[in-house]
Amino acid sequence: MSLKDPNLVQQPKRVAIVLANSSVSTTTGWPVGFWWSELTHPYYVFTEQGYQVTIFSPQGGACVADAMSDPNDQSGYSKTDLISQGFIHTPELKALVDHTRAISELSLDEFDALLVAGGQAPMFSFEQEQGLQTKFVEFYEAGKVVAALCHGTALLAFARLSNGEYLVKGKTVTGFANVEEDFADQAVWSYGLLSRDQHIMLWRIEDKLKALGANYVQAGLWRSFAIRDGNLVTGQQNFSGEATARLVIAALGGV
Repeated sequence: MSLKDPNLVQQPKRVAIVLANSSVSTTTGWPVGFWWSELTHPYYVFTEQGYQVTIFSPQGGACVADAMSDPNDQSGYSKTDLISQGFIHTPELKALVDHTRAISELSLDEFDALLVAGGQAPMFSFEQEQGLQTKFVEFYEAGKVVAALCHGTALLAFARLSNGEYLVKGKTVTGFANVEEDFADQAVWSYGLLSRDQHIMLWRIEDKLKALGANYVQAGLWRSFAIRDGNLVTGQQNFSGEATARLVIAALGGV
């Protein structure tokens, strides 16, 4: 057998990262989108591992990030996020966000894992994104690795297996925690951006997933945390991108 035999060449793992398309919050009226670090940190970890990454969104086309996730935003909230800063200022990488592929183009045979990033938009749009729900379940039931991060775990509130059961039932998962929703609400109230009878989110991931029979766990306020249950990986919030990606790599047989 020739040393150049293609059967001897290990093909790189292929990961699809899904971003939410732009939406509008029904609670605040604010434009909402994906969160930069929930794309860029997993992207960095995967590509450093030699994986091939393709970016999708439910509708395809340009995706817009939540403003506070941009390290250049005047709020300064994400100013220390150098990974996102580098991604945004690398034209060929930024172009991937401006030209995402539609989820209808995502083929089970072409990818080893599927990761859904968060941001505020998933909370207001993923209930309607049946194509994404179906694709996530298809990957899961095929035994491929599926992951959801932060508010991207909103998808688990709607994803049903082929037998009609919720995918999340009986699974140990994490996602954006109630203590973090409380913190975010307090912040916008203190700045007078919302009245105290208003909340940023219409519903809460922790409460919803528990109600659907999940074993929801979390590591505390703004602590990086991710957990794996079989071929399902979930990450708590926007500081958990690297931890989530590393569990995906472990599930794919990497280190």
